[in-house]
Amino acid sequence: MIASASLRFGMVGAGGIAQAYAQAFRDTEIAQLVAIADVRTEAAEAIAQSLEAKAYSSHEEMVEAEDLDAVVVCTPPVTHPDICVDLASRGLHILCEKPLAMDSASARRMYDAAAQHGVKLTMATKFRYAADVIRAKSIVSSGILGDVILFENCFTGHVDMSQRWNSNPAVSGGGVLIDNGTHSVDIIRYFLGPVAEVQVVEGRRVQKLDVEDTVRMFVRTQEGVMGSIDLSWSMNKEQPYYLSIYGSHGTVLVGWRDSKYRRSNDTDWVQFGEGYNKFQAFRGQIENFTRAIRGEDKLLVSPQDALASVEVIETAYNSLHNSVWQPVIHKEWKPAPMDAESLVAAAGQVS
Repeated sequence: MIASASLRFGMVGAGGIAQAYAQAFRDTEIAQLVAIADVRTEAAEAIAQSLEAKAYSSHEEMVEAEDLDAVVVCTPPVTHPDICVDLASRGLHILCEKPLAMDSASARRMYDAAAQHGVKLTMATKFRYAADVIRAKSIVSSGILGDVILFENCFTGHVDMSQRWNSNPAVSGGGVLIDNGTHSVDIIRYFLGPVAEVQVVEGRRVQKLDVEDTVRMFVRTQEGVMGSIDLSWSMNKEQPYYLSIYGSHGTVLVGWRDSKYRRSNDTDWVQFGEGYNKFQAFRGQIENFTRAIRGEDKLLVSPQDALASVEVIETAYNSLHNSVWQPVIHKEWKPAPMDAESLVAAAGQVS
């Protein structure tokens, strides 16, 4: 177990999502962001100055110059496998932004490297750490809503994607389905377990992109729960609740400004949350990862969770291209044994 001193983090990528991480690091005492790397040095310097950290032009330069415990990877998906495999080979723990990888083979390569070198790798998926989502999971698990019958999720909004890497399939792996859909898949698995089959229908490409900008995704879990997921960069459904779960005895709604539930025989709704707090979610993500590195907690997103998210999205694209329901094939993954050098390094981390 690593000693309880504040862990030293580096971050690769200084784009928009990195700003949220920077704020989260300011708000936690158990981890500190000491270095940022980006090929756009000015972007790295801007975040570094706000945190009294150091800026670098590449992750290699950063990890060679700094004494780091872990690294947050906030670069486009096409870069994730090579960066994460390199970081793992250097003995660094890795929190990698979603989507973890563009395909399941690449994701397995990343986890194989992490296991081989004895480091922790997890996929960043912020909604798992949102306080209202966690409370809603407890409500559903308690059984007071009866048997879950239907799951609905909506992540839609007007966002100009024409100049963003997310709409370049060679860099992102797809469009709104892999981008926002990765969150959706992880949330439904968090609440309801493995996904058995999916079907995806694409809407009109309003933004004339090379990728899908609006889709509707239908899912069925292994337990037989139906799901409907709306994803769009080109419309806003103006819904106050992004997650609705309907049971045989009641309903739970998780929203942007409040969250509530009601049992079928109740007159009034019971409010249990104040809505989505992005910085709270990012802070929770960092703190869970840090405690897991220390040996004080389990990763909320396990290797099996992260790999399954990639498998489901991969299957979803097969469905989109073939216009049929597609079964999700979950391939078992087991960590390979560490080599002798990694075993020695891991032993040196134990206090």
